[in-house]
Amino acid sequence: MSTPVALTIAGSDSSGGAGIQADLKTFAALGVYGASVLTALTAQNTRGVTGVHLVPPDFVTAQIDAVFDDLDVGAVKIGMVAQAPIADAIAASLARWRPRHVVLDPVMVATSGARLLPEDAIDALRRRLIPQATLITPNLPEAAALLDEPIAISDKAIAAQGLRLLAQGCPAVLIKGGHGQGADSTDYLITSATSIPLPSPRIDTKNTHGTGCSLSSAVAAGLAKGESLEAAVRNAKAFISGAIAAADRFTVGHGHGPVHHLHRYY
Repeated sequence: MSTPVALTIAGSDSSGGAGIQADLKTFAALGVYGASVLTALTAQNTRGVTGVHLVPPDFVTAQIDAVFDDLDVGAVKIGMVAQAPIADAIAASLARWRPRHVVLDPVMVATSGARLLPEDAIDALRRRLIPQATLITPNLPEAAALLDEPIAISDKAIAAQGLRLLAQGCPAVLIKGGHGQGADSTDYLITSATSIPLPSPRIDTKNTHGTGCSLSSAVAAGLAKGESLEAAVRNAKAFISGAIAAADRFTVGHGHGPVHHLHRYY
């Protein structure tokens, strides 16, 4: 039997809670071998981002080529692309290597509030990366930003935004409801045929650093293992709910601490 492999293309989080580090922890927790391509180095901790050092686009391409030339990649997760030229480099590489599954998390703002994607790069996401994605996983503010619309509040408005995101070229959208209100945090898996609400109890904790990164990488892990899209999303939702629920076992930093990726093991 071959070992399932997932590749994360994202930025590095020096505090270890989000980005590449969160993705690799998630892959390992779910029994998938993780490979990585760095798009940026960030100087950050649980309180915020203090610096970003971009990786040259041609070296992003070199990393991707090195991985695909040797490893049988079952799924790709894309997180922080940092700037338009890097998004273009990733898109060109995906078109060349044609991975079976691509999960795109349109990372725009960190949990701390730091902006991670300039305006000119959002158009590159729309034009070059979304059409190559199996699934995109925006939260409510990111979905609104991709559409240049106000943040959706009602279930009907969220479903409508999901359909408009599908029109940008991807077959499925998972709109994450963590920024919503109410006792439940409800995500919505939307395709042209259906809209599936995925509620879970909202957990009272400030330790949510890396939540979005980890959810998208958990979906990629499921797809790499051969799960259907719906099964991968449901299993990823259960995984991240457990990671958030266990986050307060950690005492890490003085701001928004990390979720507990290995909560099933210690």
